[in-house]
Amino acid sequence: MASSPEQPRKPTINPPVFWISAILLLILVLYASVFQAHAQALFAQIQGWIIGNVSWFYILGVALILGTVVFLGVSRYGDIKLGPDHSTPDYNNATWFAMLFSAGMGIGLMFFGVAEPVMHFLKPPIGEGGTVLAAGEAMRITFFHWGLHAWAIYAIVALILAYFSYRHGLPLTLRSALYPLIGERIHGPLGHAVDIFAIIGTVFGVATSLGFGVSQINTGLNALFGVPVSTPIQIALIIGTTFLATLSVMSGLDKGIRRLSELNLGLAVLLLLMVMLLGPTVLILQTFVQNTGGYLSEIVSRTLNLYAYQPTDWIGGWTLFYWGWWLAWSPFVGLFIARISRGRTIREFVTGVLLVPTAFTLLWMTVFGNTAIHMILDEGLTDLAAAVEQDTSLALFAFLEHFPFASIISTLAVVMVVVFFVTSADTGAMVVDMLASGGKEGTPIRQRIFWASSMGIVAIALLLADGLKALQTATIASALPFTLALLLSMRGLLKALKLDATKRDLRYQALAISPTASRAAGNWQRRLRTLAMFPRRSHVQRFIADVALPACQSVAEEWRRQGYECSVEEGEGGRVTLKVGPSDEVFVYEIRPRAYAMPSFVLSDAAGEERKYFRAEVHLREGGQDHDVMGWSKDEVIGDILDHFERHLHFLHLVR
Repeated sequence: MASSPEQPRKPTINPPVFWISAILLLILVLYASVFQAHAQALFAQIQGWIIGNVSWFYILGVALILGTVVFLGVSRYGDIKLGPDHSTPDYNNATWFAMLFSAGMGIGLMFFGVAEPVMHFLKPPIGEGGTVLAAGEAMRITFFHWGLHAWAIYAIVALILAYFSYRHGLPLTLRSALYPLIGERIHGPLGHAVDIFAIIGTVFGVATSLGFGVSQINTGLNALFGVPVSTPIQIALIIGTTFLATLSVMSGLDKGIRRLSELNLGLAVLLLLMVMLLGPTVLILQTFVQNTGGYLSEIVSRTLNLYAYQPTDWIGGWTLFYWGWWLAWSPFVGLFIARISRGRTIREFVTGVLLVPTAFTLLWMTVFGNTAIHMILDEGLTDLAAAVEQDTSLALFAFLEHFPFASIISTLAVVMVVVFFVTSADTGAMVVDMLASGGKEGTPIRQRIFWASSMGIVAIALLLADGLKALQTATIASALPFTLALLLSMRGLLKALKLDATKRDLRYQALAISPTASRAAGNWQRRLRTLAMFPRRSHVQRFIADVALPACQSVAEEWRRQGYECSVEEGEGGRVTLKVGPSDEVFVYEIRPRAYAMPSFVLSDAAGEERKYFRAEVHLREGGQDHDVMGWSKDEVIGDILDHFERHLHFLHLVR
């Protein structure tokens, strides 16, 4: 029955988070715009202090993050699902990879694919630039900055959020990452503060990326069509990008964002193949293998290298800048990755998030970076080196000018840059909307429009006031306290996974379920008839109502006599749920109908007609157990309840 107009609507925002975030964003934008010089000096001073005094903490923290992610992927925890045990992934692998790629690295590859390798080649941290040795070192450094470490930072944030949200029912917001540390207090002021921090970081991160990124779009349009490079043009580009992002976020995750992500990946593969085939193909393949070998062989020494014996400002301008930016960007990207990763095991998640995007990223950097270095070193195209040194936003288009069909390839590159920015903006708006609404989905369109528009307005305001650099510096500096909280949350995640794995091991210690053995010695004909029957939903629902529900009620009644907290609930679809004990140690036993496709060897009711059959499956707090009790007697169901409860008590005994 539809609710009457008089009934109050449930709020779709978390008021403290929404309003405080909006007010703080306004204050910070005004500060960075009106007091531009003071803001730049203050944030630069903070960043300088971080580089000079706690750079070791950034380096060590990122090393621990990478080690933890790899450990989780290969350990016994890898089989645990990000969701109930019976859950399945929401997206197929191709769509999942496309969304990972677009949200995580897409636009950065367009901006730095040519620029960074060439800059390291010309000015390496140690040694002479412009040499063959400098070329190899430049690619190893680029691989290091864009490889496993960056994706490990995204992966650990996403893993913490997805695990506690989908496995333990917490809201899909950044506050849930602190649940191992502060428990139920995440629902109070501390949790609000964490989500506010995430919103501000995401809005400023996307806005600064929009502000700096439109310079690359403007440069590309200038090279192709002679469009002047000017502030009004860049403002128009921000407005256009924001408008497209607003349309996308209004369409939702499964339509706008998913389709744009798939388009992104398709265009990226096309551009990659064109440059590879039109460029020095054999050299690219050779250097990719050699670059990968050099990167992997030096990964430990580079990970922990602070240039302590060879003091240089290079590490602050490059490695620490990247680590700070990945960490500051991780609440946004991590929450988005968590949203699209429900139902995957931790091992699938780590493989998909850590290895697949890294492999594509490293191939991209080789194709564009090594080809550019080859042009400068072997073909003598010094004008390309000069263009990169003069303006990094010009690097990609100066590079593409030297290819056949340059105008076509450059046009494709401009389209890619625009689509990547639209994807960053719409995913950012979706994430901020989730944070401001307490993790709710399906919020009113006006909220998504508000946040998408806010990012464009912030970008324009900072562009006009030349405040982009100040807030970019502030965003990176904010990574320091977040890193400390993230390391503590990792400890809490490991503790929770250990309990989860212990509980799972106890469930699988006894593979044979006791009622099965007793039934085998009894009426085997009835058991055979049950196995040969493929019930419809109505049959299973009648079994639950006539047998399972009375069994749960009988057990609950007896438990209440023993002084236990106990309840029996009937739910949607005919399910019945028994709950015993306090909320922090509750035992949940549920029987629900679950549909399966009819096996091919079973004759259907009508020739060629496909139909489903149903099982009465047992679900525990951890999810579905693939355990069917259809056709059991009331006493056998009671026995199954007690078997699972006994294992639950044994688990509590072990972990206390």
